[in-house]
Amino acid sequence: MSQGYYTEEFKRDAVAQVTDRGYSIKEVAERLGISTKSLYYWRKVYGTPKPERKKDAVQSSEIRRLKEELARINEERDILKKATVYFAKEAT
Repeated sequence: MSQGYYTEEFKRDAVAQVTDRGYSIKEVAERLGISTKSLYYWRKVYGTPKPERKKDAVQSSEIRRLKEELARINEERDILKKATVYFAKEAT
């Protein structure tokens, strides 16, 4: 089964068995019939408190926005460099 077939509650409960009750990921995965890879991913997503996940999402969004802005600024800079070279040639 892929991760899409499990409810949020199921995923949170599975993670809680690892984070709150101290069971190993392998043990919980085998008992629930899921892959350890899925459980590691769920722990990454659901193992952090909700305010922290929201903060991470906001930071990711801001980083994405800044990368886009940097790409635009670099493109503008490159255009200005080419224009400078062109006009410098015209002036001579």
